[in-house]
Amino acid sequence: MGGFFGVVSETDCVADLFYGTDYHSHLGTVRGGLAIRDGRGFARHIHDITNAQFRSKFEDDVGGLHGTAGVGVISDYEDQPLIINSHLGVYALVTVGKVANLQALAREALAGGAHFSEMSGGALNPTELVATLINRGHSFEEGLALALRSIEGSCSVLLLTADGLYVARDRFGRTPVVLGVRDGARAAALESCAFPNLGFEVERDLGPGEIVHLTAQEAVTLRPPGERMHICAFLWVYYGYPASEYEGVNVEVARNRCGAALARREDRDVDVVAGIPDSGTGHGLGYAGAAGIPFQRPYVKYTPTWPRSFMPQEQRIRDLVARMKLIPVRAIIEGKRLLFCEDSIVRGTQLKDTIARLYRYRAREVHMRVACPPLIHACPFLNFSRSRSELDLAARKAIHELEDGPGGSLDEYADPATDRYAAMVDRVRDALGLTSLRYQILDDLVDAIGLPREKLCTHCWNAAACGLGHTRSGERT
Repeated sequence: MGGFFGVVSETDCVADLFYGTDYHSHLGTVRGGLAIRDGRGFARHIHDITNAQFRSKFEDDVGGLHGTAGVGVISDYEDQPLIINSHLGVYALVTVGKVANLQALAREALAGGAHFSEMSGGALNPTELVATLINRGHSFEEGLALALRSIEGSCSVLLLTADGLYVARDRFGRTPVVLGVRDGARAAALESCAFPNLGFEVERDLGPGEIVHLTAQEAVTLRPPGERMHICAFLWVYYGYPASEYEGVNVEVARNRCGAALARREDRDVDVVAGIPDSGTGHGLGYAGAAGIPFQRPYVKYTPTWPRSFMPQEQRIRDLVARMKLIPVRAIIEGKRLLFCEDSIVRGTQLKDTIARLYRYRAREVHMRVACPPLIHACPFLNFSRSRSELDLAARKAIHELEDGPGGSLDEYADPATDRYAAMVDRVRDALGLTSLRYQILDDLVDAIGLPREKLCTHCWNAAACGLGHTRSGERT
């Protein structure tokens, strides 16, 4: 998915930029980058962070950087930031999101005489494509507005110039962008958890499609927000960091409410409630509190050396990381009826092994309660899964098996009141080797987040319930 951080200050901002960007490390897996502006121009560093933490890769760089404004990014794919020389001036650019119509926009740009130089493995760098759109404007404001209108999917932008930092949130607010303020400095970030330890207070969230210009002294709105917002509900379920808030709703609080909602629908007697670390922990704590059942840790996570399991590109390595980082606690597992809360079941391959290990340690029963509905549709708006096909999704695989191939009404499978939904859940339960499996009801998830349903994107769980329209290319917006 990716995350970014930008800062403008009356004094040197390198430490703020370094640590503020680092606080987005949970969102990206492949590249990290920093660009800073001093009196002479831009300095930039980009490193591969596939097998190392952001901080360890950039510690040697920051000692030689000085400046009062900068942007940083953690990216899943492309090299960023880019330094662009254009008719508008020289600027540094970072983006977060997914340009769903990347190839169509690239063909249009090439037909108009543009060229692309940031090619890796023959693939176009989406951030460079965004730069070509921005460069069509007669000003940075106009160029950013044009880019937001042209992009299908999502794209939020930080653009640093000699005159300050331009901040733009994607057209429908699918990803959050929050502004922070401190005496003599202003910042913009995807995760508000980047602010407290750097002394920033949250000033406000940008609205969907809003464009602002930041200097150390003020934040000026250049383009007001649009009326329609469809922020990704999965941020509260999984991706968001517990200390962050989006649209005034804290992630950990939402997860606690989500777990409590699962407990209110429970009919099983268990001995222990737990969460699959890390994001399942918040849901599990909410469940345990509402159910009055002890919360314990049958698995503890070894964090000093093992990164998040989705980081490596190769599935074999991801599975190894997932296994090695979770250490079972036999004294809590043996002979117990365990109920685990999990944020979601995407493919389920790692989860299956996690469950099997519990039985090898003589768990009596293993129940799973999932904090969101079954993932039935791939997300067309954000890069939150590396699955190449919707059939990689555990729920879709179960549907495919039940239908003996493509077929059936996906809307019926998304409706928890139908026999097809029950059959799908039972098929997933059997594949994972669980005693019982229950998913969150979409209405309960929306209530736990606490925002109006029409402001949330729930496409991956129930495209029909999301109630969104279509663009000319079929994108749901």
